[in-house]
Amino acid sequence: MSYLKDNFLLENKTAEKLYFDYAKDMPIFDYHCHLPEKQILENATFNDVFEIWLKGDHYKWRLMRNYGIDEEFITGDKTNKEKFFCYCKVLGTAFGNPLYHWSQVELKEFFNCEIEINEGNAETIWNWCNDYIKLNNITPQSLIEKSNVTHIFTTNEIFDDLSTFEAIAKKDYKFKVIPAFRADKIMNLEADGYTDTIAKLSALVGEVKDLNDLEKALENRLNAFIKVGTTASDIALQSVYEVADREDAEKVFAKAVKGEKITAKEAETFKGYFTYFLMKLYAKYDIRTELHVGAMRNNNTQMLKKLGLDTGYDSIAEDNSIKLMSRLFDKLNDENALPRTIIFNLNPKMNTEIMTLVGCFQDSSAKGKIQYGPAWWFLDNKVGMENHLKDMTATGHIATFVGMLTDSRSLLSYPRHHYFRRILCNYLGTLVENGEITQDIELIGNVVKDIAYNNSIKYFNMK
Repeated sequence: MSYLKDNFLLENKTAEKLYFDYAKDMPIFDYHCHLPEKQILENATFNDVFEIWLKGDHYKWRLMRNYGIDEEFITGDKTNKEKFFCYCKVLGTAFGNPLYHWSQVELKEFFNCEIEINEGNAETIWNWCNDYIKLNNITPQSLIEKSNVTHIFTTNEIFDDLSTFEAIAKKDYKFKVIPAFRADKIMNLEADGYTDTIAKLSALVGEVKDLNDLEKALENRLNAFIKVGTTASDIALQSVYEVADREDAEKVFAKAVKGEKITAKEAETFKGYFTYFLMKLYAKYDIRTELHVGAMRNNNTQMLKKLGLDTGYDSIAEDNSIKLMSRLFDKLNDENALPRTIIFNLNPKMNTEIMTLVGCFQDSSAKGKIQYGPAWWFLDNKVGMENHLKDMTATGHIATFVGMLTDSRSLLSYPRHHYFRRILCNYLGTLVENGEITQDIELIGNVVKDIAYNNSIKYFNMK
């Protein structure tokens, strides 16, 4: 049996009551993830537990690298079984790492297996899970529905094939899959192969030869996304940049489409203007902006060349762009063009700065129009979530919070929502037990239900 108990992370009776009576059975709205929509459409049965548990999950890959596991056993040519055994070995002593909790919960939730994960139990767990997959015909649909998910927002570049979402909508799934609009590959014009990116877009909307064409193309594609249900967008930046003049951005883009080398300063000029343009466009169509800041990408050049993007070689950036974020929001606000925005911050040093800035741009158009997003990526662990809740309640209003997401490429990541819900209930339950807030459990419980699900449904205008 594993160390997990029913009161996992719940330190008092009030916390238990809040979780079991109010949070536990609420549905899940996953408003930001990286699940592959084609896999959800195909809905094929998995061959083994590795395919579900380890394939494509760079959270787990990073942990294995930290332990000194050879890359052949992570992303290389070793067998699925050998890779799985290595992960079990590594996880057995990863005390305090969120994967130590998440993986054990995933094993119990999806495979009805409560064996502790470690090197000695790897063979038994491998056989148990693979037998369970075969006996229960485990597919993406069954995993998502078992998790009580009602909506999934995947993250899709502007030239992605939207027919997949139309096909999913015709299935008898108990959940909806909707793309969030992402223009990061257009944003990052200093990247290798940028002319190929523009060629992809041109193939869909006609030749894109200047900034005017680009802006029209983006609006064209956004409308195509809206037709399949899109109400959210995604922007990822290391930091927010100064809003540049359109003419300066136009000159930089003209160089990029010719395949000329772009300097770091020129890239910042374009990104500063382009972020402003995108958010103004999103406001026009009532599209929510999910703004991610604070990630320093692709630190290991050698492994980037070998494995590509999103393989576990990103980290927290030191940039503090709070003043430029303020100026961006203020400019949009002055033009009545500031969309509903969720700010995801990866650098914990900026938590309070961002939370207090959020309070400067609220209005009656929405409850919590500008959101301080949930603890994200390197912060979506027990310590990060607890600190996030403390900062939010100290300087904002917790009852407006849109709650947790998965931000994952793994179909097994949905227990992270319950991990967060337990931490939330424990936080509020402790305040009750300490006599710091009301004893009205029903009132608090309804706030918990709103954070778990209801607020995000309303915020993203879902039925």
